[in-house]
Amino acid sequence: MNVYPFIEAEKARQGNVKRACELLKVSRSAYYQHRAAGLSPRQRVDTELAERIADVHDASAGTYGSPRVHAELRAQGRRHSRKRIARLMRTAGLCGRAPKRWRTTTVPDPAAIPRPDLVGRDFTTSPADVDTRWCGDITYINTWEGWLYLATVIDLATRRVVGWATADHLRTDLPAQALSNAIASRRPTGPVIFHSDRGCQYTSGQYAHLAKRHNVHLSVGRKGQCWDNAVAESFFATIKTELLDRRTWPTRAAARTAIFDWIEGWYNTRRRHSTLGYLSPAAYEATAYTGRPLGKVA
Repeated sequence: MNVYPFIEAEKARQGNVKRACELLKVSRSAYYQHRAAGLSPRQRVDTELAERIADVHDASAGTYGSPRVHAELRAQGRRHSRKRIARLMRTAGLCGRAPKRWRTTTVPDPAAIPRPDLVGRDFTTSPADVDTRWCGDITYINTWEGWLYLATVIDLATRRVVGWATADHLRTDLPAQALSNAIASRRPTGPVIFHSDRGCQYTSGQYAHLAKRHNVHLSVGRKGQCWDNAVAESFFATIKTELLDRRTWPTRAAARTAIFDWIEGWYNTRRRHSTLGYLSPAAYEATAYTGRPLGKVA
């Protein structure tokens, strides 16, 4: 039975080649080879390119849009315009995932000691400034067992997650563990600025004592200004869009394992970051290797 007309019909109706091939148990490569027969040279290139685009999109778990697909193909030696890739993605029904708008969930401590803003919305990336300015925040994940909370420490210079921790509570122990993991992993040789919002965990005496012990200078943004900690907020928007909001989590352990795999196996080492010229944080960091070990992520 010739199933290709049915795939063509499904493609014309919904623009989703992948779904049609799955339903009819035909590989996409076979479909594209079938389509290439009798086509013009440009059409044959488009057909082969569409298959490569689909592979890159699949490797990103369906999260890459045309800019990151374009960057990945360029890294593979494929020189095509972004508009051409965007057109082929639209034809195949492929698209990236866009983050939702941020929501403020910070609980400030009105009695906290005032601290300065040492960052001032300067989120400049530079591999030469690795381990000099970090930022962090806390977010929450809904599981069938209850909330799981995630605290992060991100290097502003490279956007790498240098430390993180999870817990079933919001006590200061959670972000303190994330900061301790970052310090143990990176072993910074000089003072480090750590920037956060005005959440009570970050303005507590316990957190200040930990920071002082490790030569970390605490910095906070203004009240109600999420853009003052935009890098941390952006990271949470990304992990929720690409991982946490795409499925349900029966247990906290399952969610934590998935977070580990996503941060360590994807975000830090493979995911292309627009702010870094579409390099991964690890690749961007490696461009300024100075002879000292940079350490592994906690």
